[in-house]
Amino acid sequence: MSKIKVFAPGTVANLVCGFDILGLALNEPSDIMEVSLLDEPKVIIHNRDEYNLPTDPEKNVAGVVFLSIMEKIGGNTGFEVTIEKHIKPGSGIGSSAASAAGAAVAANHLLGNIFSTDEVIQFAMNGEKLASGVKHADNIAPCILGGVSLIRSIHPLDVTSIPCPELFVTVIHPQIEVRTSDARQILRQQVQLKDAIRQWGNIAGLVAGFCKNDLDLIGRSLEDVIIEPVRSILIPGFDEVKANCKAAGALGGGISGSGPSIFMLSRDEAAAKKVEAEMKKVYDKIGIAYHTYVTTVNKNGVRIEALK
Repeated sequence: MSKIKVFAPGTVANLVCGFDILGLALNEPSDIMEVSLLDEPKVIIHNRDEYNLPTDPEKNVAGVVFLSIMEKIGGNTGFEVTIEKHIKPGSGIGSSAASAAGAAVAANHLLGNIFSTDEVIQFAMNGEKLASGVKHADNIAPCILGGVSLIRSIHPLDVTSIPCPELFVTVIHPQIEVRTSDARQILRQQVQLKDAIRQWGNIAGLVAGFCKNDLDLIGRSLEDVIIEPVRSILIPGFDEVKANCKAAGALGGGISGSGPSIFMLSRDEAAAKKVEAEMKKVYDKIGIAYHTYVTTVNKNGVRIEALK
C-alpha cells in the first residue's frame, strides 16, 4: 500500500485537573491527511485548507515527524503529504497533535508497522515540541490510541488507556487564538502544598470515576485549582460559560488544552445540546464568533483508509 488517507481526531487535553497527564479523543472534528511514500529522502507538503501553514518540513508539525522517522530508518525513503485541516490551529482541541499523530501513524503504516505504539507516540511528540516548545503527550496519546489516555511519565514514556463511560462532549471554540506557548509562559512555577493535595485528589477521583463508570465522581473531580484560575483570564466569558453549563446539567468541564476552546461532559445528548445552547448565549452576548461541536468520545484514534 503506497498511499493512504488518515483521519486524525481532535482531542481535549488536561481534562481540567490533569495538566499534561490526561486527555481524550473526540469524534468531531478530524483532520484529513493523504500520505504516500517517496523513493528519495525528502518530505513534500501540500496544504488543502485556508490556514497557510508552512510547507518547509522543518517548520511544519507533520514535517518534523516525518523527518524524525526518516532519520531513524535511514536509506532513501521519504514522504509526500496533503493536509486538510478541520481543526483550526490555536483552537485548543489538538490541532498540532492531529497533524503530528496523523503523520506518525501514517508513516508507520506505510513502512509496514515497524515501530511500536510507544515509538509512534514518541515520533509524534516531536511535532508537539515544534508547536509549543514542550514534548507533551496528553493530546498525542489519545489521538493515536482513542478514548482516554493517562500519561504517567514522559521520561521514560509510560502511557496507559483508561476505560471511558459513554459520555457526550460539548465544545465551544471562540474565534480567538491562545497560543500554547503563551499559555504555558503565564503559569506559576511553584504551587502551594494545599493546592497540590487538592489537585491530586481530583486527578485520582477523575481516573477512579472513569474506571468505575461513576458519573457523579467524574463531575466532582472536574476541578482545577492550579492551572485554570490562571489560564481562564485569557478566555472571555469563561466563568459564565462554566457556571451556566453546570446549571444546565453538565457533569463539568473547563478549558480544553490551553484554550480558547471550552469543553463540557454530559450524561446524554439532550443534556449536551442544552449545554451547547448555554455556551452560545454567552458568546452571542459578548459578540465573539464561535464554532460548537456536540460529539462523543472517539474510542479508536487515528483511522486509516487505503487509497487507490
